[in-house]
Amino acid sequence: MDFFRSRMLLVFWLAPLIAQADSPPPHEFTLDNGLKVVVREDHRAPLVSSQLWFRVGSADEAPSRSGLSHALEHMVYKGSHKSCAGEAMEILGSLGAQYNAFTGKDVTVHHQTLEPRHLGVAFELMADLMSTAHLRAEDWLPEIAVIQEERREGQDQPGELALERFLSLAHLSSGYRTPTIGWAHDLQRLDIADLRDWYQTRYAPGNAVLVVVGDVTLEQVKRLAQKYFGAVAARPFTMARAPLELDRPGERRLILNVPDASRQLLIAFNVPVLVTAEPPRTVHALRLLQTLLAGSSSARLQSQLQFKTSLFSTLSSQYNWLARGDGLLLIDGHISNAYTGSLDDAEARVWQEIEKLRTHPPAADELERARTQLIAQNIYGQDSIEGQSYYLGALVSNGLPWRSMNDEIADLKKVTPDDIRQAAATYLTRDRLAIAQVHREQTHE
Repeated sequence: MDFFRSRMLLVFWLAPLIAQADSPPPHEFTLDNGLKVVVREDHRAPLVSSQLWFRVGSADEAPSRSGLSHALEHMVYKGSHKSCAGEAMEILGSLGAQYNAFTGKDVTVHHQTLEPRHLGVAFELMADLMSTAHLRAEDWLPEIAVIQEERREGQDQPGELALERFLSLAHLSSGYRTPTIGWAHDLQRLDIADLRDWYQTRYAPGNAVLVVVGDVTLEQVKRLAQKYFGAVAARPFTMARAPLELDRPGERRLILNVPDASRQLLIAFNVPVLVTAEPPRTVHALRLLQTLLAGSSSARLQSQLQFKTSLFSTLSSQYNWLARGDGLLLIDGHISNAYTGSLDDAEARVWQEIEKLRTHPPAADELERARTQLIAQNIYGQDSIEGQSYYLGALVSNGLPWRSMNDEIADLKKVTPDDIRQAAATYLTRDRLAIAQVHREQTHE
């Protein structure tokens, strides 16, 4: 399971917001052992998406113990009371299921999409995985070697190396600074006792959310969930906490010389997310601000500094507003080979565009275009049962009600041009800024 792809997928699938006006609303219930279950019926296709979300990720790991969550995601498939190593995947594959797992900063998710008649099999395998994984010492050494090689391969990619170093600076005081795969020196020190303790205290039913969307009924899911997950004993678990950032961490700068890298600017501002923002309307203003600034091919940075002047060859931005704790509004730009100016000059040009949004509200028609883009993402998301599951899981696992999805479009429509200016003036500031300049390392023979 590729860590670096998983991290990018985590951002990608949170982008589509789900608006299913014609489908029944979700239902939620909790088993006696503490497992929360969210069900949404969607009968347009004979498929069901089943996702088991654990509230544990790299943000929860203590110093010197980074990489535990990702390693555990691997190891639970090495055998359990009901299955041999790799057998759970083989069974799902034989049923024609699509299945995988990923670890992020906040969560670890095991997911399957399959025919509804096989849902009980998926439940039985996942219930066994969360309660009776062997975690044998003889499986640990070869598996941690695989993870260490996975990390080395990622570090050989200049862009991944630069981003990892940058994120450790941008998240000054929160656990989000920890790479999901773990630091290399920590992976050398982890042992099977660490992993077993992490499993016992994090994979408990009360620390998990089961999300089911597709061609099923509420009663069907209740019956199967009680049969398979209800048999798992409750046990104590460590509550996940929201990673919080300093209010104004101060300007932070990083100069990186990376072999074979293209010149690159990474710019991030510490911002709240839906869980931490007061008022929540701030988050929707920030989402629209990100779209206006660098969130599409027609955004200001792209139109002015990529297509018009060819300063950047590529530009992108991210804002994961459905995280458990304070996040980043991040801009990633690769300098065009045709641009002969310095990275300082490129940074100044970006700051000029930011300053315009800090001091002047966008025109009404420009804001409407950005709003239309986000609403379109919302509507397109309804075609995917996996997208619905991901969105519901992100809400509920972060302590938000699934009903938040019903207000999505209305909340976006309430944001005014001056809300955008105020959000930019408040959050796109030097005392919330982290910036990395990535240079190609000069080699000398």
